[in-house]
Amino acid sequence: QVQLVESGGGLVRTGGSLRLSCTASGRAFSPHAMGWFRQAPGKGREFVADIDWSLGIAVYADAVTGRFTISRDNAKNTVYLQMNSLKNEDTALYYCAVSPVGKGYDTWGQGTQVTVSS
Repeated sequence: QVQLVESGGGLVRTGGSLRLSCTASGRAFSPHAMGWFRQAPGKGREFVADIDWSLGIAVYADAVTGRFTISRDNAKNTVYLQMNSLKNEDTALYYCAVSPVGKGYDTWGQGTQVTVSS
């Protein structure tokens, strides 16, 4: 069974940067994709970005396009989210997730808090 551990969250000033990491444990890890989602206080969980594990093709939500970059290191079973030009509205609990081949996202990490303050 795959387990995900996120890290890299914290408190940052508006316009600053953070880099989130998410490492998957488990044997024979070969998903279809890994992604990042976030949930702000009082709101539902929303898609941020994901990346095809084999091809490296990335997709972004409109709200983060041009500011966030998702990448992966297949050898380390790790996905990253580089977040630049952070805005107050990026404040949320960020989760990584795994989409196995033929399935939607079905495994989630515990989340890492990102707080952007001016």
